[in-house]
Amino acid sequence: MNKINDAKNCPNGHGLLEIRKLDKRMGFRGVDIAFQTEHYVCPVCGIEVGSIDQTAAIQRAISDAYRKKVGLLTSTEIREGREKLDLTQKAFAEQMTIGIASIKRWEGGLIQTKSMDKILRAAFQGQLVRDTCIGNRTFSTERTKLVLREFESNLHRKLLVKDDKGLYAAKYLWYADMIAVRELGQSMTGGTYAALPMGPQLNNYRDLIRLIKRAKEADAEPLTVEEKRIITRIAKTFPQNSMIYKAAHREKIWQRKIPGAIIPYSDVDELTEL
Repeated sequence: MNKINDAKNCPNGHGLLEIRKLDKRMGFRGVDIAFQTEHYVCPVCGIEVGSIDQTAAIQRAISDAYRKKVGLLTSTEIREGREKLDLTQKAFAEQMTIGIASIKRWEGGLIQTKSMDKILRAAFQGQLVRDTCIGNRTFSTERTKLVLREFESNLHRKLLVKDDKGLYAAKYLWYADMIAVRELGQSMTGGTYAALPMGPQLNNYRDLIRLIKRAKEADAEPLTVEEKRIITRIAKTFPQNSMIYKAAHREKIWQRKIPGAIIPYSDVDELTEL
């Protein structure tokens, strides 16, 4: 379908276009979906042309058709669920201890994960049990080690080394957990992070680093495709330890905290380096 800013005239010179609703079918993420679109159609040559607003609506229709097919809440259902709680997007985000950007994306058409869908459904039923310090997930040393192994695979070097206190590993973990909360609504590890002089660090890291090194990543919940993509993106952005170290120190959400203070996941929308 062609896209134009002002879809009124046929690009082939046949005059005014007509607004029509059309039934469409397509494969999306391996699922056959059916949805309805509205765009301009030339009655002469049949060319379909979409305005910017129509194109955005079509993308949302595709997203919602897929979500409905696989049993996820649609953008309309998420918006209506929030409105039934009489909450603005900002208030709902604060109640769930996630970034408002996530709420806007899900209501706008971004497809939420299955785990986040469960959290949303619980929220709409008044069953919120959220924690701004652990990113909506119970902390797991096994999963923390699994995330670090995934980073090592992308970086082609070790992060967990002998006598290391996790100075750089913690920065990779911090970004992975924060970005996961922003984009998926849930951290990867459940880790709690403190603002220390050397940058964001796992709270009680002296004890945790030892336990993480001894953990069996094979016992952890597997990483999702979305989580692996986030890790890959972070690794490509910061291929060297010095790069992620400096980036973490440029983050305002670390700078403004007093030493030892927890950096809550609710600050995630203020990240600037990723």
